[in-house]
Formats: sequence, structure tokens, C-alpha cells
Amino acid sequence: MNIFGNDTRIDFLGKRKIATVFSATLIVISLLALAVRGLAFGIDFTGGTLIEVGYPGAVELGEVRDALSGAGYQDATAQHFGTSKDVLIRLAPREKEASAELSSKVIQALQGAHGAEEKLDLRRVEFVGPQVGDELTEDGGLAMLYALIGILIYVAIRFEYRFALGAVAALIHDVIITLGFFSVTQMEFDLTVMAAVLAVIGYSLNDTIVVFDRVRENFRKIRKGTPEEITNASLNQTLSRTVMTSATTLVVLFALFVFGGEIIHAFATALIVGIVIGTYSSIYVASAVVLAMGVSKEDLMPVKKEGEVADDRP
Repeated sequence: MNIFGNDTRIDFLGKRKIATVFSATLIVISLLALAVRGLAFGIDFTGGTLIEVGYPGAVELGEVRDALSGAGYQDATAQHFGTSKDVLIRLAPREKEASAELSSKVIQALQGAHGAEEKLDLRRVEFVGPQVGDELTEDGGLAMLYALIGILIYVAIRFEYRFALGAVAALIHDVIITLGFFSVTQMEFDLTVMAAVLAVIGYSLNDTIVVFDRVRENFRKIRKGTPEEITNASLNQTLSRTVMTSATTLVVLFALFVFGGEIIHAFATALIVGIVIGTYSSIYVASAVVLAMGVSKEDLMPVKKEGEVADDRP
């Protein structure tokens, strides 16, 4: 049934049971991955030293790891950074050893294994103490929690408590699945990714608020139709806006992903995953939760002030 005579007649909520199973499956996989594998925290959270080294030609990571292990850095990790000539090395925090001294020893070990005919290029050295890493982990989690609480209060005041719970359920859904993606793929989770997750919360909420605004408007304007029909019509009315906003945002993010370099690769990935999931959740999670909680027209009708009817009389 299409109450508004719109050309778009997609029965979104008729498929909400399938969407619920799909979402539940993704959440279970994400939670299991987070419990078993955890997140591959970057140096921002774990603390330690990060060293970027440029080789004159392509280098095998096995050679780099063997050279580091031979120099006493068995816990070091090495990976290519953009090209096979660039290597990113991470070392766990070491007491009584400054980052400058540590980087010099690492370069000497790598240079000795590579040979003295071509000099290696030390491009950057970053050091984060373990205490700072712990503080960043705690502060990042608290920032996410405070954001969700603030959103719950805001939506409850602006709309109704059922809408607040639906919005927060959608945001929790988006955050868990985004974190689960990083856990499954073991992509590095650093401060830029944390910022991207917080940005996803804001983006997803904006999309959900647009839908909720139209739902509230239609509940007050349309006399006939069940809550499911009115909500479905509202989703169809806002569909073009949702698709255009998501599509244009994703074009920019894919450009960043492809051309932005290794530095912002994880950041762009987090936003791409979050926006795709956030667009889906604003349709299938937030609205479905509101309907499941039994929202009705009476819940959204404006409250008449005392004496308002008497004042309208001639």
C-alpha cells in the first residue's frame, strides 16, 4: 500500500524479519571476533615505537624480521607501507632506552643486514608511552559512551523515548559491526579509526533523525494507515535523500581510500564500512525497533495546552 501515491513503493518493513536475522548474524560474528581475536591496536593505544624505513629497492619482510630478531628485537613487527620499498616497524615499549637511541640501533641492524652499498632512509620515528596508550584507550571508550548517552537524551526530548531507543539501538549496531570488521580483518585500529567511528555515529544519527522527522510528520498528518504503513511510506519518501547523501559521501571516501595513501587507509575504510552499515540501520534497525515497541499516532500528537480550545471559539 502506498498512502502518498509516490512512485517509490519498496516494502522495507515487510522484510524486517530478514533484516533482523542478517543484523543479528553480523553482530554475533563481530562480538565473537572481538572476544577471540580482539582489535589490532596501533601504537597510539598500545604504546611503543614506530619506525618507518625506506629501502632503495624492494625488500622481503622475512629479511627485515630476521635482521631485527638478530639484533635482539624478537617482539618487533614489520609490514610494507604503501610499496614493497617502504617498511613500517613497530616495537614494544622498552625501559631505559630512548626512542632516538632505539631507532639508531634498528637502522644499524637493518643496514648491516642489507649491506653498506646503499643507505637506508629513516623517514619517521614515533614514540608513545604505555601509560599514554592506556589513557587513550580509556578516553576513547568513554567518548563513545558519552556520545551514545547524549544522543539518547536528545532524541528522547525531541521525539519520544521509543524513538530514542531505536536510534541508540541503530548506533550500537553500527559501532559493533564496524569494530567487528576491524577485528576480523585485523586492520590496525588507531586514533584516526576511533575518530572515524565517532564520525559514523554522527552520520548515522543524522540519517535516522531525517527519517524520524518524516515519520512524526506523517503520523500527525495522515488519518488512515497502520504505523507500519506510515513508517514504510516515510522511508520511501526519504529514500532519494538517503541514497544521494550516502552515494556522494562514499565517492569521496573511495577516492581517499585509493589515492589518500597508507596513512589514512584505515580511516577511510572505517568510514566506508560505517556509512554503508549506518544507511542500512537507519532503515531496517531504527525504524523496526520503534515499531516493535508499539509506537502509535497518540504518542506523537502535539499536546494541547489547557484553554487552547476555549481561546479558538468566537
